[in-house]
Amino acid sequence: METLAKTYDPQDIEGHWYAHWEEKGYFRADENNTQPSYTIVIPPPNITGSLHLGHALDNTLQDILIRYHRMKGFNALWVPGTDHAGIATQNVVERQLAQEGTSREALGREKFEERVWAWRELYGDRIINQLKRLGSSCDWSRTRFTMDEGLSVAVREVFVRLYEEGLIYRGYRIINWCPRCETALADIEVDHEDLPGHLYHIRYMLEDGSGYLVIATTRPETLLGDTAVAVNPEDPRFKNYVGKNVVLPILGRSIPVIADPYVDMEFGTGALKITPAHDPNDFEIGLKHGLETIKCIDDTGRMTEEAGPYQGLDRFDCRQRILVDLKNDELLEKVEDYQHAVGHCYRCKTIVEPNLSRQWFVNVKPLAEKAVQAVEEGRTRIVPQTWEKVYYDWMNNIRDWCISRQLWWGHRIPAFYCQDCEEMIVAREAPAVCPKCQGSHIQQETDVLDTWFSSGLWPFSTLGWPEQTKELGVYYPTSVLVTAFDILFFWVARMMMMGLHFMDDVPFRDVYIHPLILDEEGAKMSKTKGNVVDPLDIMDKYGTDAFRFTLTALAAKGRSIRLAEDRIAGYGHFVNKLWNAARFTLMNLEDFASEPGGPELPGDDLTLADRWILSRTAALIEQVNSQIAGYDFDQLAGSLYQFVWHEFCDWYLELAKPVLYGEDPEARKRTQAVLAHTLSVILRLLHPIMPFVTEEIWRKLPGASESIMIAPFPEAGDGRPDPEAETRMALLMGVVAAVRNVRGEMNVPPSLEVSLLAMAEDQAERRFLEDQADYILKLVRGKSLEVTPPGAKPEGSAAAVVGSVEVFVRLKGLIDFDEEARRLGKEMEKIDKDIDRANRKLANEDFLTKAPAEVVQKEKDRLSELKEKRGKLAENLERVEALKG
Repeated sequence: METLAKTYDPQDIEGHWYAHWEEKGYFRADENNTQPSYTIVIPPPNITGSLHLGHALDNTLQDILIRYHRMKGFNALWVPGTDHAGIATQNVVERQLAQEGTSREALGREKFEERVWAWRELYGDRIINQLKRLGSSCDWSRTRFTMDEGLSVAVREVFVRLYEEGLIYRGYRIINWCPRCETALADIEVDHEDLPGHLYHIRYMLEDGSGYLVIATTRPETLLGDTAVAVNPEDPRFKNYVGKNVVLPILGRSIPVIADPYVDMEFGTGALKITPAHDPNDFEIGLKHGLETIKCIDDTGRMTEEAGPYQGLDRFDCRQRILVDLKNDELLEKVEDYQHAVGHCYRCKTIVEPNLSRQWFVNVKPLAEKAVQAVEEGRTRIVPQTWEKVYYDWMNNIRDWCISRQLWWGHRIPAFYCQDCEEMIVAREAPAVCPKCQGSHIQQETDVLDTWFSSGLWPFSTLGWPEQTKELGVYYPTSVLVTAFDILFFWVARMMMMGLHFMDDVPFRDVYIHPLILDEEGAKMSKTKGNVVDPLDIMDKYGTDAFRFTLTALAAKGRSIRLAEDRIAGYGHFVNKLWNAARFTLMNLEDFASEPGGPELPGDDLTLADRWILSRTAALIEQVNSQIAGYDFDQLAGSLYQFVWHEFCDWYLELAKPVLYGEDPEARKRTQAVLAHTLSVILRLLHPIMPFVTEEIWRKLPGASESIMIAPFPEAGDGRPDPEAETRMALLMGVVAAVRNVRGEMNVPPSLEVSLLAMAEDQAERRFLEDQADYILKLVRGKSLEVTPPGAKPEGSAAAVVGSVEVFVRLKGLIDFDEEARRLGKEMEKIDKDIDRANRKLANEDFLTKAPAEVVQKEKDRLSELKEKRGKLAENLERVEALKG
């Protein structure tokens, strides 16, 4: 039988096995398969992107679910694909053009689009290849792109239907505008950041000369577009001002004082400047009161002709100039420091400008109501449930969605304008003639759709909609969406709305929101901080399986992940532990023959260790199936780690050795069967998390099927619950652990054999300990074990209690108690100095106020560990003094 190499080298096997799986078609789903379906659609990464830790976590968890369900016999489909990423991709290509000394305007729209498609052909699949490196078992034959022809048809169909239903409209509204990207942004594409700023108090003189009103603003440059000053009608301070006019500073324009209940009497001065073209709330007030809209900042962030003497200035330069002029005119009453949230473009981080613009909008309120109802009724479940409240809050307060973008890359809006009669036609295909005047001079809308519009259709457009394909019938609704919380609104909510409206069913049964990955100090990763970790570097250094296991082990519900490299290295040791255990097992199965499908377990005459490991295997199988069903990924990894390392390797393999090396061939065969069976179960349970190493070992296992990928996932019947064996083994393990602890705490050299005495009232327990004496002595390096009923405690012995059994380790003559007491005393003195230093540090106010919170916490944790260690040393010293007599 072929055995494993002496050391595990992931680089030797990962690429080989992935290529083999692809070649064999193991990832492909079959819509003609009659088994229950299990479907996941990948959150499509941007074609401009490369694999980062968020992708790695997201796709590892999806791969665990899809591999698990594939092994469970489901018709499992994982749909892959990429997103065209309108703003990001256009920016990338424009930068390339700038390096070549040209621009998109110089190329023209058609040539620019050709250039983007060419870029996509060269670089657009880079992240797909990186996902393969991660081991993602997607059905790559079904790879989709949000700009491919099929999805383009779906986008046009959805747009036209929503327009015909009155849910899409075109109109003038205040939108978020990025002056750098020169495009509109949806509300959720604006990142709000608290920044230090100022509140400027400006006098607006009454036209009749009777005084002035003071308004407070954070953006004095926008006063050039003011068309009113508003006060609350209930505010007694301003009752005599309503109906009068004030003179707009700098420009001298006369504007009215109006009353509106929107005005907050407590904020600022209680008087509010109204700039309908540059503030969404002011826009609504302007509509109500019939105010003029004056746009004083253009689409590039510069001041317009309406700004008078400031025309052509950048908006922030204008702010500085106007403040000087207001001060000179004695109209700037005071300036206060003021911390406030400032919106930034989520792509380029430019400060966003509220801007009056004619755009396309979706009236999402009716769609959102259905999406809220679907979660309330449990048709879609959000895990963890804490995210439900966030979902409800946002959906119940949703505003119309601005879906038009002033870009050249994306799905062009299917609206057409007749140049002869100005008729607007919304249609799935470009009309040859105008239906109103029969003219042929027709131009298509230049704007494209928000990228999230097309990705909102992803769960059904990728399955062939609007055609009623067989795939839709088999795979929709999908089973689960695995994603991060930061696109709960960008994407998840929109898929819910679109799926319910066009498919009359939810797009997914579950939404699993995974945690955010932070660095080991708890800080967000960013290039500017220099704490970004490249997943490809990690996989090169530690192997993909170790990396995937680390991500799984840290993926606790509701908690951010702190990723430290030593954790990855630790799980690298776990992979090696599995490899070495498998190598030992296979070496002891060289003369063992197994039928295809695995070894048949003996019915009886099994050792206690054999019965115990089969019982523990049964419990593990139940745990793993339950944990995957509940998306308890961290617990899943913990259960597998505990079983493999501590139960299988530390205990069972050691207990199996006497039988494997013994003289009884029948007993050896029985233990071989249990050993082969247990390793088979371990590999199949681990495979969804660690696909590569498990496949490599699986191929060497006697009687194993062609690939572990198509092997059945362990079920409850694959183990043998045996409570009696577990109770007996718990006693044996307790005795061994107790003796090992005594040896360690009392500093007994590993080379010395110890004599043991066990006292038990129960005769059955005494008989059991006598029967297992050889096991116990082998595992603790003991030379003798005496078992008696309770009696006088032997002198010079350290004692431990295991259930109802007292265990004594005879130390007299083995160690020098005086020397051990001196050693413990010195260790305590050293720790006392460390504790004193830590206490002084934590009493230092400068350290507590100036050091980062995570550094302070680290010092507190260190102090706690030192105190705990000192406590244990004190206990050991007390024990040694007692043994001295």
